[in-house]
Amino acid sequence: MTIETITFGCRLNTLETEVMRNRAAEAGLADAVIINTCAVTAEAVRQARQTIRRTRRERPDVKIVVSGCAAQTESATFAAMEEVDLVLGNAEKLTSAAYRPLGLQITDHERVQVADIMAVRETAGHLVAGMDGHTRGFVQVQNGCDHRCTFCIIPYGRGPSRSVPMGAVVEQIRRLVETGHAEIVLTGVDMTAYGSDLPGRPTLGTLVATILKLVPELPRLRLSSIDTIEVDDALMRAIGEDERLMPHFHLSLQHGDDLILKRMKRRHGRADAIRFAEAVRRLRPDVVLGADIIAGFPTESEAMFENSLALVDDCGLTHLHVFPFSPRPGTPAARMPQLDPQTIKARAARLREKGQATLAAHLDGEIGATRHVLMEKGGVGRTEHFTPVSMPGIAAGTLVPAHIVGRTASGLLATPLAEAA
Repeated sequence: MTIETITFGCRLNTLETEVMRNRAAEAGLADAVIINTCAVTAEAVRQARQTIRRTRRERPDVKIVVSGCAAQTESATFAAMEEVDLVLGNAEKLTSAAYRPLGLQITDHERVQVADIMAVRETAGHLVAGMDGHTRGFVQVQNGCDHRCTFCIIPYGRGPSRSVPMGAVVEQIRRLVETGHAEIVLTGVDMTAYGSDLPGRPTLGTLVATILKLVPELPRLRLSSIDTIEVDDALMRAIGEDERLMPHFHLSLQHGDDLILKRMKRRHGRADAIRFAEAVRRLRPDVVLGADIIAGFPTESEAMFENSLALVDDCGLTHLHVFPFSPRPGTPAARMPQLDPQTIKARAARLREKGQATLAAHLDGEIGATRHVLMEKGGVGRTEHFTPVSMPGIAAGTLVPAHIVGRTASGLLATPLAEAA
C-alpha cells in the first residue's frame, strides 16, 4: 500500500481528495491513509472518528492524516485522538509541504497544521489529470461561502467565497476531456456565488456558457448543488439552449415554510423555490430536480413541517437529500429551542418516505424511454437525469444510447439501443 484515501461529504471533497493524494505523493509520503472529513452534521463527524479508530485497529503501522471541514472546525478533537498522526486544515491539505513532516520525526507543532481559513482570499484551479475511479470528472470552480445560514458550520470550515478564474476552469476541463471523461461536474460550496470576487464579476451562467462554447468536444456538463435565488439569466439561457448541460439540478432549498426559512436566514421564500422550478421546467420539460431539506429545525411545528412535505409536490422534486436537524456548536440554530430527537427522527422518516414515492414515480415514467447512459464501474451508469441504470457488460466511461426496459427499487434497467432494436 502507498496512499489510500477515504472521503466523506460533498463532491468538492471528492475532487480535493484527489489533489491531496497527488500532493502527498509529491512529498514522498507512503504507507498512509488520508481521511478527508465533513462537518455538515454531527453524524458526519462521528463517522469520521469511527473510521479513524477502525483504520488504526486494522492497520497499526500506517500514517493517518486527517483533514477536511471537520478537521478545520474541530482540530482539537482530532488532535486529541492518539490514532492520528497529522491534522491538516482545508488550506494546508492542498499543499505538498504540509505532508513532508511525516517523513521525519514530527513535532507537536507540526502535527496540527490548521490556519485561520477566514484569512484565505483566493482559490487556485487545481489541475487533476484524472479522477481515480471516476468516469465523471469533477472541477472546482468556487470555494467558501459569505452567507451565514443559522444552521450551517461550513463557512467556518471553508472560509469566504472565492472563485477560480474562468481560464483555469476551461483548461482543467479540456485536460479531463482529453483523458477520456465524457462528463464534467462543476463543484463548489456556494456555486451560484461564482465570480463575485473576480474582475468583471462574471456569473455562474457566464462560466457555463463559456465552457460550452470553448470546449465543444465536451459531451456532458453537470452542475452540483445550486442556490435557486442566485441563478442568473445567462444560466437560465444555457439551460434552455444547450442540451449538453444536463437536465438535472440539485437545489439548496432546506425547508418549505417561510417562517422557518427566515429563522434559517435563507434568502429565498417558498414562492421563490416554486417559481424557479416552474421556470426551469418551461425551458427543459424533461428536467429532474432534487433538493436538500432539513427535518426538525428548531421551532418547527407540525404545520410548518407539512409545508416541507407539500413543497416536494409543488416543486416537482424527484431526489430528496433529507437531513435530520443536527445542532452544530457555534451556530445560532444550536441556541434556539430544540425539538425532541424522536420528533426529528420521525419527520425525517416521513420526508424520506415522500422522496421514495416521488423517485418511484420518476422510475416508472422512464420505462420505455431512450436515454444516453454514461457507464461507471460494475455495470452501472447514469442517465442525463443522474438516474442510476444497470446495464452489465459495458466498459466504464462509455456513453451508450439505451432503451429503458424496467426498474428496481432505486434505479433503472436498460438494454443498449443496438440490442434493443
